[in-house]
Amino acid sequence: MAAEVNASKNPQGKKDALALAARARRLVAAKGTRVTELDLGAGPPASEVLALMLGPTGNLRAPTMLVGDTLYVGFPKEGFAELARKPR
Repeated sequence: MAAEVNASKNPQGKKDALALAARARRLVAAKGTRVTELDLGAGPPASEVLALMLGPTGNLRAPTMLVGDTLYVGFPKEGFAELARKPR
């Protein structure tokens, strides 16, 4: 089941980002050429999670996708190769 939210019409802030992160076990975030993976099951500090998920406006970065138990934020230049390998 997929849900799409237009963040330009309905901005997603800190509370929304943390609620989304609570639904995942792993966070994969891309900023520029750097891709950071975070084990959300290990209970990282909220500040670390938010630093990866929120942009300079304080709203959720785009695109953000929850695929299975992995939350993807941003889009690296090379794309997320593992998404291409996931069965549909």
